[in-house]
Amino acid sequence: MVTVRLEPMTDAQYLRYRERAEDDYAANIAASGAMALPEARRKAGEDCARLLPDGLRTEGHHLWTAYDRDDEVGVLWLHVERRSDGLHAFGYDFEVRPELRRRGYGRAIAEAAEQVCREWGAVSIGLSVFGFNTGARALYEKLGYEVTAVQMRKRL
Repeated sequence: MVTVRLEPMTDAQYLRYRERAEDDYAANIAASGAMALPEARRKAGEDCARLLPDGLRTEGHHLWTAYDRDDEVGVLWLHVERRSDGLHAFGYDFEVRPELRRRGYGRAIAEAAEQVCREWGAVSIGLSVFGFNTGARALYEKLGYEVTAVQMRKRL
C-alpha cells in the first residue's frame, strides 16, 4: 500500500504548479467540449486568479506537495469554508505526476486529504471531475464519493 506525506507547497513549487495547473485545466475544459482551447485558456487563467488571488497565502486555500519518501509524487489543493452545518472542504486538485499514475498515489493523496479534513473537523469533502476522466471517476467512487450533480450536453 502506497502512502504519501503532505508538505506545504513552497513558493517555487507553487509557481511551477500554477502554470501547469492552468494549462492542464484549460486542456481539460477543451477536451470536455465545453469550449474551444483559446476560450478555455482564458477561463482557466481567470478562474485561477479569482480562486487564488494571493497565491499560497489565499485565505481558506491549502496547497501541498505530496511526497513518497523524498520524491515529489503529486499535489493537493483544498479549500475549506465554514457553513451553517460545519466545516466543508473542496478538493480543487488531486494531481499525480503523469509518469507515476496507476500506482496508487492518487488513492494515497485522496486518503491524505481525508485525514487532514478529519483532523480539521470537516463534515464533508467534495470535488469536481470531468466526465471523460473515467479513471479518476472510478477511483473517487471506490473511495466513497457520491455524485451530487451531473451536467450533460449533446453535440449537434
